[in-house]
Amino acid sequence: MSKELDSILARGDEIRADAAEGEKNMQLTDRAAGILRDSGIMRMMQPVKYGGTEAHPREFAEAVMGTAALDGATGWVGGIVGVHPWELAMADPKVQEEVWGTDPNTWMASPYAPMGIATPVDGGYILNGRWSFSSGTDHCTWLFIGAAVGDKDGKRLMPPQMMHVLVPREDYEIDQDSWNVVGLRGTGSKDVIVKDAFIPTHRTMDAAKIMSGEQSKEMGLDQTLYNLPYWNVFPLGITSAVIGIAEGAMYCHLQDQKDRVAVTGQPIREDPYVLYAISEAAAEIAASRAALLETADRFFDIVDAGKEVSFEARAQGRRTQVAAAHRVVRAVDQIMDRSGGRALHLHGSLQRFWRDAHAGTVHAVHVPGSNYHATALIELGGDPQGMMRGMI
Repeated sequence: MSKELDSILARGDEIRADAAEGEKNMQLTDRAAGILRDSGIMRMMQPVKYGGTEAHPREFAEAVMGTAALDGATGWVGGIVGVHPWELAMADPKVQEEVWGTDPNTWMASPYAPMGIATPVDGGYILNGRWSFSSGTDHCTWLFIGAAVGDKDGKRLMPPQMMHVLVPREDYEIDQDSWNVVGLRGTGSKDVIVKDAFIPTHRTMDAAKIMSGEQSKEMGLDQTLYNLPYWNVFPLGITSAVIGIAEGAMYCHLQDQKDRVAVTGQPIREDPYVLYAISEAAAEIAASRAALLETADRFFDIVDAGKEVSFEARAQGRRTQVAAAHRVVRAVDQIMDRSGGRALHLHGSLQRFWRDAHAGTVHAVHVPGSNYHATALIELGGDPQGMMRGMI
């Protein structure tokens, strides 16, 4: 167990205690965010040069799972905001210094979807746009967001040219009324708005190079961590959070069932159907955890040996990751069905884990469509093209 996870678990009661308040206020409490900050989870993927630990991705995933099992929203923010330092490690040293130079605990929000337009000007770009689902944004002081390059009139170039752009807090607004949802409420995944912000070139990155692995090579990074495939690392924290949420749901379910008595007067411990559901769900959650961590280990070992992870292996890894998320949510449904009516009370924790788990599968990295098609096509001897190669 990593020291970061040890730190989180040592303050687990505080995270649990703040979960309801975070959900009510639709953002993490300052205390929960402070616990995340103090634990070092957000620096696990960060360069040693800037106070990070350059941890093995397995350790990062385990830390996120452990956090999410205490509170889904806290784990989700840890998994998403915690992966951004991995990409910043590949950026221009000048922007790394701007972000981390005075405070290695600086947090960056996202998202990477190209919802804005960056119009070229001398020395950089003028950025405009509105981005949704910026998890943990109230506790961040930079954005790491996606943008499409525009022409002189601010219209997207065709074919599209995508960038990842870093924006400091003074150059964007947070729409505080934009987040009111059914699950993962405490993540505060609000909209952010950028209006006519000048983005110097050194704060931009070519999205295609990041996803192909060219960026890390151009920057001369020889650490195994920074040469892993983008679509292996970026979804890792997100899926780990969903698995941790399922583990948290199982913990709540077991605590609730220990002394529960059925309407017939029979202790629920004597109901074979409840016992079966618990064991089957637990096995599915454990299998999902093991599968996700095995992929992280295997890809790390391949890259550490100086080899490339093939497109086929990447596709299979993404399939494993997507399937893991959906499998654990089905497991949560199974135990929720056997939890009894009191599990529906909003003051309880199980219903929050149940809602958070379902909300987690809505994220784009958990949509199975093109990935499942591409993986199967490869295994049938085909060669996926176009959108079927996306997010792999």
